[in-house]
Amino acid sequence: MRTYSGHSTPRATNELYRTNLSKGQTGLSVAFDLPTQIGYDPDDVAARGEVGKVGVPIAHLGHMTQLLDGIPLETMNTSMTINASASWLLALYIALADGRRVDRLALTGTTQNDIVKEYLSRGTYIFPPEASLRLIVDMIAFTVSQVPKWNPINVCSYHLQEAGATPVQEVAYALATAIGVLDAVRASGQVAPDDFPAVVGRISFFVNAGIRFVEEICKMRAFGLLWDRICLSRYEVVDPKLRRFRYGMQVNSLGLTEAQPENNVQRIILEMLGVTLSKDARARAVQLPTWNEALGLPRPWDQQWSLRYQQVLAYETDLLEYDDLFAGSTVVEAKTLELAGAAESELEEILALGGAFEAIEEMKSRLVTSQAERSRRIETGEQVVVGVNRFTETALSPLGGDEAILRVDPAVEAEMAAEAIAWRAERSPAEVDRARADLVAAVAHGDNVMPATIALAAAGGTTGEWGRVMRDAFGEYRAPTGVARAVGHRGNLLAAVAHKVAAMPGGPPRVLVAKPGLDGHSNGAEQIAVAARDAGMEVVYQGIRSTIGQIVATARDEDVDLIGISILSGSHLELMPALMDGLREAGVDAPVVVGGIIPEEDRPRLEALGVTAVYTPKDFQLARIMDDLAGIVVRHRAETAAVART
Repeated sequence: MRTYSGHSTPRATNELYRTNLSKGQTGLSVAFDLPTQIGYDPDDVAARGEVGKVGVPIAHLGHMTQLLDGIPLETMNTSMTINASASWLLALYIALADGRRVDRLALTGTTQNDIVKEYLSRGTYIFPPEASLRLIVDMIAFTVSQVPKWNPINVCSYHLQEAGATPVQEVAYALATAIGVLDAVRASGQVAPDDFPAVVGRISFFVNAGIRFVEEICKMRAFGLLWDRICLSRYEVVDPKLRRFRYGMQVNSLGLTEAQPENNVQRIILEMLGVTLSKDARARAVQLPTWNEALGLPRPWDQQWSLRYQQVLAYETDLLEYDDLFAGSTVVEAKTLELAGAAESELEEILALGGAFEAIEEMKSRLVTSQAERSRRIETGEQVVVGVNRFTETALSPLGGDEAILRVDPAVEAEMAAEAIAWRAERSPAEVDRARADLVAAVAHGDNVMPATIALAAAGGTTGEWGRVMRDAFGEYRAPTGVARAVGHRGNLLAAVAHKVAAMPGGPPRVLVAKPGLDGHSNGAEQIAVAARDAGMEVVYQGIRSTIGQIVATARDEDVDLIGISILSGSHLELMPALMDGLREAGVDAPVVVGGIIPEEDRPRLEALGVTAVYTPKDFQLARIMDDLAGIVVRHRAETAAVART
C-alpha cells in the first residue's frame, strides 16, 4: 500500500513518509522533482522554477540520507519513479545502504527505468535510445548478482494510457519494451545463460487502471496470458513462478477531473477494484492518486484519504478471502481473449519494425491519434464524463477553497540551490575527481557503469555532475512529437472554425505551441497542435523542454501570430514572467495564451503579466478553444492595423 509522494525538500518529504508509514502505509513510492529526473542540480539554470515542485530534489548522498532518515532500508520496499537518471538514483540508494552497513542482498524495491514510455508520453528522457538501453542493461546485469531482490526495471504502461493508448496499445507497447530490454540483456553477454531466467523473473510492470471496469479486468488477464506465453516461448523460462506477471498499479490520473473534483473519489475506488477483484490478475502493489490531483499538489490529509481506501478494502471487506471471482465467466474469458489477440497482433507489428526502441516514432504517432480520438469523443459527448460534459450542475463543494492544494514555498528553490553549493564546497575534490574520471573511463571502455556510479555517489558527486558525464558521452535526444502524422478526426467539429480561419484578413494565423521548463507531459500541447493544424492554422511545435530563449527566438524568427504555452508542473508563476519579459525585449507583440494545471487564483497574476487567456483541464472543448484562438488573432490584427494607421 503506497501513496506516490515527494515535494519541497528531502527533510520535508521524510517527515511526510514517516507520517504516512505511521498511518499504515507499507511501502514507499518516491516522486522526484524534474531537475533530479533530468540530471540537474538545484542551482543549475535549467532547474529554475522547477525545484521541489512535482517531487523531491535529490542532488547527492546527503539528500538521500535525509530522505530516508529513520527508515530501515533492510525491511522497506522502496519504489523510485526514475528513468533517465535511474542508475544514478539507485547508486545513491546503494551507497546509503553501504554506509549504514546494510547488506545489498537485503535491499528490496524497484526503479522504474523504462525510457521508452518517456519518449512516448512522459518526457523525462535525456539520452538517445541506444545509450539509454545500455544504461538499463548495465543496471539489470549489476542487480542480478549484487542486489538480487531489487526490480531493476518496472515496464510502465501507466503513462501510455495517460497519452491516449487503448487497452490493446497499452498491452502491446509495454510487452514490446520488455522484449527489447530482455533481448538486449541476453545479447550483452553480461548475464550467464543459467542466470537469465532469474532476470526474466525480476521484470515487473506498472500499469494504469482506467474507469472501464470490465475492460480493465480483462486487460490485466490478457497481460498475464501474453507475458506467460512470451517468457515460455521466447525465453524458455520453465519455472512458472518466474513467468508470473508481477505488477503494481496506479489508477488513471488522466480521468481525474478539475470540474467537480469530488467525483474523483468514486473513480479512484472503482479503478482500484478493477485490479483487485480478480485474484488471478491482482496487483501486487497499489498506489492511488488523490481526489484533488487535477487541481495541484495534494496535501498530507488528501494522501491519507487515498490510503484509507486501500485499508478499508483490505481489512474491512472480504474481497481478499476468495479465489478468483471471475473464473469461468464467459464474458470475461471472451473479452480477455479478444484483447489478447488484438494486442498480440499490435505487438507483432512493432516487432516487425525492429522492436520498441526502433519504432518510437510510429508508436508515438499512433498514441497521439488515439488521444485525439478520445478527446473528440468527450467533446462530442459520445464518451460521458460526469461533471464535465454531462450533469454539470453542482452545489458549492465544501472540499474546495484556496487551501485545497499544497503549495511549495518559493523560498525552497533558493534554499536547495544554496545547499547544493555548500555540499560541493565541503566534500573532497580529489575523491570526486577520481570517481568522476573512473566513471568517464567505464563509459568509454564499455564497462558496466554501476560500480563507478556508486563510487561517485559515495564520494559526494552530484546529480548534475553525473548528468554532465553522461551528456558528454552520449549527447542529448529530442523524441518525435507524433504531431505531423497524427489524425485528429475533428472534421465536423472544426468545420466552422476552419471556414473562419480560411477567410481571415491576412491569411491563416501562424501559431507557436511551446513547452518551457522541464515539464515533459506533452499530451495537451500535442492535442492543441493537432487541432490547430486541422482548423487550418499554421503550427510551429518543436516538442518539450524549450528554454525561454528558444521560445522567444522562434516566436521572433517565425513571425508568429499567437503563442500558446503549456505548463503542467506548477511552474507557471516562475516561468511566465521571464517569457513575457523576453518577448517584449525581442519586440514580439503576439498574444500569449497559457494552458495547464493552473489554480483559479493564479489567473489574475498571469493576466497582469499580459497573458491574454488561460485554459485548464476543464476546458476540454478543443473546437471552442480553436475558435477563441482565431478570434484573439483577428482582434490583435485589427488593433495592430489601427495603431499603424494612427
